[in-house]
Amino acid sequence: MKTYEDLRARIRTGKRRWLVTGAAGFIGSHLVENLLALDQDVVGLDNFSTGKRDNLEHVRQAMGEPRWARLRFIEGDIGDPEACMAACRSVETVLRQAALGSMPHSIDDPLSSHDNNVSGFLNMLLAARDSGVTRMVYASSSATYGDHPALPKVEDVIGRAVSPYGLTKRVNELYAGVFSACYGFDSVGLRYFNAFGPRQDPNGAYAAVIPAFISALLLQKTAYINGDGSAGRDFCFIDNVVQGNLLAATVEDRAALNQAYNIAYGEQTSLLQLFDLVRDIVAQRVPSAAGARAVHREPRRGDLKYSRADISKAQTLLGYVPRYRVPQGLEKTVEWYAAHLLKGEELVDV
Repeated sequence: MKTYEDLRARIRTGKRRWLVTGAAGFIGSHLVENLLALDQDVVGLDNFSTGKRDNLEHVRQAMGEPRWARLRFIEGDIGDPEACMAACRSVETVLRQAALGSMPHSIDDPLSSHDNNVSGFLNMLLAARDSGVTRMVYASSSATYGDHPALPKVEDVIGRAVSPYGLTKRVNELYAGVFSACYGFDSVGLRYFNAFGPRQDPNGAYAAVIPAFISALLLQKTAYINGDGSAGRDFCFIDNVVQGNLLAATVEDRAALNQAYNIAYGEQTSLLQLFDLVRDIVAQRVPSAAGARAVHREPRRGDLKYSRADISKAQTLLGYVPRYRVPQGLEKTVEWYAAHLLKGEELVDV
């Protein structure tokens, strides 16, 4: 596969049925949108515990009715084995995104994180195996690296887990390996590094930093930085995440299967740098934002100081070539939030 455009053209001409779990979530809804845009048949599964009906409505409006009709949505829970089996029927490829994705939340409520991220993952593995699914691509996380200090993060070098969330994602990878060894069921894990983009929730106690910055600056509210701002992350625009999923779902080299890959850009941006970037972009639309200053507060529990990915494995085995650096991704993200927040939409679940 020479380019991402070649991959998309091949998917368009080779139609299949896909299941996206967590279809109403931030990443899941973008996967649904991209698959529908490629004229694929899609099954979506979500219980709306963290996913939003508004996200699916945005997809419907973007796609129009003919393509939207290719989506069969099931309101169900990955904690329910029967719902998992129903969603997997006649499906060839599963993109498993459903999870409770917050490290601080997992510290506050480790049991719900285990139930959703481990038991729910096992339910999907069993349903996919028993339904004849040919491959499952699943969301892992950079949190699997735990306390190992080395940078950049390389897939084979993992430290001690520092949050229940990071531990659940590592357990997912181990379970996927067991299903390959015991049952010959193929899967690919994608360790996301700080994904961001349109439709990411800017609200709530566990909101990600980029939508929180953008919404605060657009609405002229206080923006907060956790810690002194020197902490650095490998922020990854949603288009790069979608690319990683489509590559993992279609790669033909069997040596690429049953492994985990970093999905990131491979660059580190500090929170102070990030705030300045967001402020400059927002100020083009809201001039008063140019003078905004962030308020510092205590770091969040479970957050690591620094994170940066080595993406060479994904580049070599999957053909992954991320197209958007942080500044380009922020431009597109701010554009979307400005179009919605500045006309009075609250971007909350209904």
